[in-house]
Amino acid sequence: MALVVAREVPTSSSMAVPHGPAGVGEARRRMRDELRINGVSDSVIDDAVLILSELLSNSCRHGRPLGQAEVGDGDIRAAWHVDTSGGLTVEVTDGGGPTRPVPATPSVTARGGRGLNIITALARDWGVRDNASGEVTVWANVTEGHRRDDFATRVAVPGLDFAVPFDDLD
Repeated sequence: MALVVAREVPTSSSMAVPHGPAGVGEARRRMRDELRINGVSDSVIDDAVLILSELLSNSCRHGRPLGQAEVGDGDIRAAWHVDTSGGLTVEVTDGGGPTRPVPATPSVTARGGRGLNIITALARDWGVRDNASGEVTVWANVTEGHRRDDFATRVAVPGLDFAVPFDDLD
């Protein structure tokens, strides 16, 4: 006789992530596992995990941790929610920073500045929400088939084709 244990899988989740790079990998793994159990498609999961990584990286680089903690101490909050139509909302909340999140136009040689452009290309919509205590939440909605057709050209470095070195592998 086999015993089957039903497990209720939440359609939303929230977690504290250390303010810094240490917790990003764990947040990605947890999100991927929970979304997969919820039956979210692999393409939406892949896009959502990349968006979560970008939002967490931006928060650690430009925002303060939640509460009164100093930069490098404390936490930020990552959350995701699957709605009844299958749409996914990804959010990262921090203690705010000196600037508002806006997409940049980085130079070809810039080491950063492409994160919000990646999110714009992958998400159906994204935005910023503030609250009275100074917390800032950046959110993105991800749905099946909403990746922009020009995704690769929007985030690629002009003149650099990563496929060329692999042409002889076919």
